This record gives sequence, C-alpha cells and structure tokens, in this order.
Amino acid sequence: MVDKKEIELLKKLCESFGPTGFEREVARIVKEHVKSYADEITTDKLGSVVFKHRGDAGRPRVLLAGHIDEVGFVISGIDEKTGFLTFNPLGGWWDQVLLTQRVTIRTKKGDVPGVIAAKPPHLLSPEELKKVVEKRSMYIDVGASSKKEAEEMGIRMGDPVIPCSPFSLIRNGKIAMGKAFDDRIGAFVAMEVVRRLKENKIKHPNTVFGAATVQEEVGARGAITVAHVVDPDVAIIIEVDIAGDVPGIKTFEAPAKMGKGPSILTFDSSMIPNQPLKDFVIKTAEEMKIPYQLSQVARGGTDAGKIHISRAGCPSIVISVPTRHIHSHVGLLSLEDTENAIKLTIELVKRFSSEVVKSFTSL
Repeated sequence: MVDKKEIELLKKLCESFGPTGFEREVARIVKEHVKSYADEITTDKLGSVVFKHRGDAGRPRVLLAGHIDEVGFVISGIDEKTGFLTFNPLGGWWDQVLLTQRVTIRTKKGDVPGVIAAKPPHLLSPEELKKVVEKRSMYIDVGASSKKEAEEMGIRMGDPVIPCSPFSLIRNGKIAMGKAFDDRIGAFVAMEVVRRLKENKIKHPNTVFGAATVQEEVGARGAITVAHVVDPDVAIIIEVDIAGDVPGIKTFEAPAKMGKGPSILTFDSSMIPNQPLKDFVIKTAEEMKIPYQLSQVARGGTDAGKIHISRAGCPSIVISVPTRHIHSHVGLLSLEDTENAIKLTIELVKRFSSEVVKSFTSL
C-alpha cells in the first residue's frame, strides 16, 4: 500500500501551483525528488521533465507519462471602478462548479487569495434564478475596491489562478481528497514506478523513461515534445479516469468505479489503443491477480492521443486511477487503486522485452 512518505509526496505535488502553462513549481518538485534514483534527468524546452532508469538493454524504450498541469484560470482584466477580476479558463471547466469557490492568484508580489462570485440570488429575477450562471458573468473578488487597489496587490492581466483546495485523507486513510489529481496522480505513479525499479533492484529488459508532461489540458502539447525527445517504442500513459459511480451517471457513460482497481482504456476520442498491447496488459493483470476495469471515454483524450502517432507511431495504452469529480475544486480517489496502478505498471515494464514489444506491431 502507498506509505506515509509516498502520501507526503502526493500531497506536495497536488497542493503545488501548476495550472496549464505555469507548471514550473511542480516540475521542480518532480526534478528534485527523482534525482535520488533516476540515472539521468532531462527537460524539454516546453517544460516537461524526463527521468531515465536503465535496465538490461537500451531498447525497447518504455515511456511512462503523466501530466503535471492542472485546470485553472488566467486573469483577463480588472474592472476600473470595482477592482473585480475577469478570467479565462485554462482547460475545461463546467460553469456550475465555480461559484463561491476560493482561488489563489499568483502575482509578481506573491500569492493573493480570492473567491469566484456573481450577483447574489436576492437580486436575481425568477427567470434568472432558473438559469446557470455562465463564466462570463462571474468575477474574482480579492477584496479590492478599484483597479488601482488590485494593481497595488500585484495583480495584472495574464496572472495564473488555481483552485484553493488542501489535500486530505478520509475513510481511515483509504481515500484521498483534493485538487489536481488530474493528473498529478499519473506523474506520481510514474515516479513511484521508477523509484521502486531502482531501489528494489527490479530487473527489466529495457530502458524506462518517466515523464512529467506539461500543457495536456490545452491539447496535449507537452506530449508532443516529450515523445520527440524520448522516441519511445511503447508507452503507458497514466491518467485519471472518470469514476461513474455517482448519482446521475449511466454505466455506459463512465464504467469505471472508485476502489475497483485501475482502469484500462479501450477507446477515447483521441486514441484507439494498440490491440495486442491492450490484450497484453489485460493478460498481465489477470496473471498477477491485480484488479482492473475496462473503460471508455467517448468525449475527451489524453497525452496518448499525441504519443501514439509520434514519428512512425508508438503502441500506447492508458492506465488510469478512477477519480470522482474531476475538473472541479475537489476530487476523490482510492489509494488502493493507485497502488494497483503502480504494481501493474511495474509488471508490464518487467515483461517489455524487444520481442514482446515488436509483437505489438508485427503483421
């Protein structure tokens, strides 16, 4: 099971500041942590971190990727008279989850707390009360009363914003609650796999590249540059899955459930996985008695959407930790699912020989 030291790392990753395009704080945490066990650390010019662990052979090159950007916002303006801030989304947000939520704005003078607000219900007409308030009608209140006061706090157009949401454990430490699980949990799993390979002296017939990618939420941009740098022969993208075990969601819409094991993606709108690789992952999970779930996401994609078509193509699969309430201020996930995602990924790395990886694309 994920131990206390590992939970502290996950907490540090998730509470750090890193909306899409502003991931440097998180990237530095990754780089600092992996230097004790990675054989080599590199960065690309977009900001992703790649950490290598050499096995018994140079190839195949196995890429384990998780993105470190989180959904957030960017300040688009300051009202001259009131000092209220307008904002644009970084990544996908549903308007209804935003109102009354606390946020943190990173400015040239430091972090500034604020709250997303709109006209109070007392002043809304009966017709307005029936409608969802749209982002364009919301603002961030930092307690200023004019543009001048807001600017004196260091706020300016282009400043990044993240949800204010501390990490915590519930249900006797079985469930983690917090922000940015999408997809700091993926980067965490990749880091843990490489650490355990190194410290436990686990033999494997390849070279493993862990990657903390950037800007996934706006088109998997970091995946493009990382795939070019690594030139992988096979890739495991570690993600969150939409846990559909909440009211109002039909099983076919989101089949994965929190606490029932990591999910193996069979289809999304950005990638149809390599089928021999998918079958190999399922077979490995069953042989090792690691619980798993099969999943699909009709709308949405991951870094795999770019990695699997890099260069001449790369057999790719997505292994996910089912997570409730993604793309909101607070998500929930199972640490047991997280541990099983780590175990499954290690077992796959141990089996990814040149012959096995070649079989994924042989005709």
